[in-house]
Amino acid sequence: MIDRKNETVRLPLPAGGELQAYVSYTGEPAKWAVLYVHGFTSTRGGEKADALEKACASRGWTFASFDFRGHGESTGTLLELRGTNLLSDLDAVHDYLSGRGVHHLCPVGSSMGGWASAWFTARHPASVPACALIAPALDFLHSRWAALTESEREKWRRTGRLSIRNQWVDAELGYGIVEEIDLFPLEVLADELARPVLIFHGLQDDVVPIGQSLKLLERAAHPAIEMRIYKDGDHRLLNFKTEMAESACGFFARWVGNET
Repeated sequence: MIDRKNETVRLPLPAGGELQAYVSYTGEPAKWAVLYVHGFTSTRGGEKADALEKACASRGWTFASFDFRGHGESTGTLLELRGTNLLSDLDAVHDYLSGRGVHHLCPVGSSMGGWASAWFTARHPASVPACALIAPALDFLHSRWAALTESEREKWRRTGRLSIRNQWVDAELGYGIVEEIDLFPLEVLADELARPVLIFHGLQDDVVPIGQSLKLLERAAHPAIEMRIYKDGDHRLLNFKTEMAESACGFFARWVGNET
């Protein structure tokens, strides 16, 4: 039996700072890997990432994950969070893995990581055979802004900080994310997402409404987009983590085969 290897690495960013990344593989890194992309205030670890890594390990596949800047063991703060930075972080991980011979990625993005994974897939179709999205926050920039009153928006402009608190999150967002609000319209994503996509979403999701995923499913130009709806699923979908991991790997096998 070939031993499973795992590595934790620090990836320098062009503008300064570092990302914490993780790679596991059987034998040697393959030409393609499954990449877990975490959500807002989450990290590269956690139950969904663990379930996905186990599903990859059982197949002998290469698995990778990382912490976005301002999250986990990466440098930076959430006040720096911008859509362009999320995609730059994904580019840095992609560049590192390409240097290891892993030229193709199948992202599995959760919530904010689903937004980033979808846009990364749209912008790198030659590098992404397929992707999977878990409760993806596909319109989170606009929905966050729309939920605020004018006085709350003005306070955010003035202070540069927005406090976000719920049962899972206690954090502050910088105003820079708003300055990019028009750079990532859902309609453009739907037109440019030219790869197979598998979406998981719960009907009981009160953080990211399922309507965002349904809108993408309806508008997307590419025909190979599937969606699995869990009637009693909340935003995190932890009760379905193993099923989603196996389903995502089965989906990827259809588009990239069992090459390791």
